[in-house]
Amino acid sequence: MGNSIKFRLTVMSFLQFFVWGAWLITIANYWFDTKQWDGGAFGAVFSTLGFSSLFMPAITGIIADKWVHAERLYGILHFLGGITLCFIPFATNESEFFWVIFLAMVCYMPTISLSNTIGYHVLKNNHYDVVKVFPPIRVWGTVGFIAAMWFVNLTGNKASYNQFIISGIAGILLGLYSFTLPKCPPQLGKSEKKSFVEAFGLNAFKLFLNYKTALFFLFSMMLGAALQLTNMFGDVYVSEFGYFGKYQGSLIVEKSTIVMSISQVSETLFILAIPFFLRRFGIKKVMLISMLAWVLRFGLLAYGNPAEGLWMIILSCIVYGMAFDFFNVSGSLYLETTVNYKIRASAQGLFMMMTNGLGAVIGSLASAAIIQRFFTFEFTNSSSLTTYLGIDQSNPVFARLTKFVDISPTGEFSKAVTLRDWSPIWLTFAGYALVIAVLFAILFKHKHNPAELSEISH
Repeated sequence: MGNSIKFRLTVMSFLQFFVWGAWLITIANYWFDTKQWDGGAFGAVFSTLGFSSLFMPAITGIIADKWVHAERLYGILHFLGGITLCFIPFATNESEFFWVIFLAMVCYMPTISLSNTIGYHVLKNNHYDVVKVFPPIRVWGTVGFIAAMWFVNLTGNKASYNQFIISGIAGILLGLYSFTLPKCPPQLGKSEKKSFVEAFGLNAFKLFLNYKTALFFLFSMMLGAALQLTNMFGDVYVSEFGYFGKYQGSLIVEKSTIVMSISQVSETLFILAIPFFLRRFGIKKVMLISMLAWVLRFGLLAYGNPAEGLWMIILSCIVYGMAFDFFNVSGSLYLETTVNYKIRASAQGLFMMMTNGLGAVIGSLASAAIIQRFFTFEFTNSSSLTTYLGIDQSNPVFARLTKFVDISPTGEFSKAVTLRDWSPIWLTFAGYALVIAVLFAILFKHKHNPAELSEISH
């Protein structure tokens, strides 16, 4: 029975992140390469993750705490989100694409926190040590993310709308599967006498009145601005090395999505290491390690390249596992140790709102605007473009970059071709992460108590 429970949660975790991995890393290739849509507008598209996380995780957390079984709500959201993604091929411009993705994310983003709620509830009801058992189950979510990335890349779909169809089908299947999961009923009893705030599930927002918890949510938001940056730009960053003559044909450029999936492989290892790090160093130090890992991640990308700097790109992918998981998983477990059990689903929704909501909105919009304003080159004629890239006009790259551009007999472009200068971009992000880490170390006070982790299992 025990193995069956863990296996069923493992399948849920695998499909949960397969749905996301099918397009999250490669959406920039579809946007910039296939469609050649406006670079400044890309931040708005990626901010749909954030806007939907501003309200949906908190709302669904309240619904799961009060009215609807968590596994049923989870299944409905995945089913609707999967159907929505299948409409991507019909989006013919930036605006239509934005709204389809936004509706899909309204359904998908709250399922991340709901999957944690379901996992914690089922494991506790079956008397498992959550700190020990949950990470190995969650690691299969990362395996699912990797599997989706590899499938999309190896089938030649990383720059086509098929990546969204693959994701949509997986979401529909997960939605149906969710109704077979163990029951996770609401934890707020209907017979309890409640105040107005409790009656509408708003008591979780009282957490902001506690200085320490409010500070935790503030840093969650600030780091959330950095969490999705490499998801937004990582694959297109590596792919754009292929524009330069000296890097064309290199393995890392041709199979960029597979190379970037090293980041998710790293996640699987660091997730398994989380129980050791938490018990040895405590929640605060683990989260601080995560922030410093982001500094290293961005710094390595700033100086890496597909030739002599290949080791830096690979090492940055390895560091990603520590950077991403140490904060997300330890932050989630922190709330489990400090929040009343009756509002834990709501608290997890608030955590998602601050990281993938406010943080992601700020990060996606600000980063896209900064890149477009300060780190984007414009080329207005054939000579300047080919000289910069070290290619000639017979090179297929030239045809791809000028696919939507009319070229005059003298080589002048009807509209500018834009390319990004990635090294200062990543250094800017590294500086931002460093400031967050220093402030967190100084301001967030949390004494390590090994006993608090054992409380999660009860």
